[in-house]
Amino acid sequence: MITDSNTSHPHTSHTYPKAHRLLTAKQFKRVFDMVQFKAHTTHLLAFVVCNDQEQARLGLAITKKKVPTAVARNRLKRRIRENFRLYHNLPAVDMVVIVKQSPNHVADVQLTAEIQLLLQKISKRSCLNVR
Repeated sequence: MITDSNTSHPHTSHTYPKAHRLLTAKQFKRVFDMVQFKAHTTHLLAFVVCNDQEQARLGLAITKKKVPTAVARNRLKRRIRENFRLYHNLPAVDMVVIVKQSPNHVADVQLTAEIQLLLQKISKRSCLNVR
């Protein structure tokens, strides 16, 4: 039997639905105003607040000052979103990820490891302990 290596597992979704995103200024403001904890790595900082949803939601605030070119900003956003989408151990939190310093000189593998480390730090925190 021949199988197509490009076919995905039937339970794996390759989408990033709106329910998993922070979409409005009000949602971003809530995270910045009510930060319950922060997680950081060398280049990234996440502001985190527990939510009453069933899943984690992600917002990105990546400025021109830290990542000057649109190509680099969009590439970084895609990498963070993809790692967030694939990481299934996050509690029900709203998080906004910002850039502390430009990761332009960092290798792709190292940046992916840094994003995963950030998500691991967030997943270790329990919303029950911070409320």
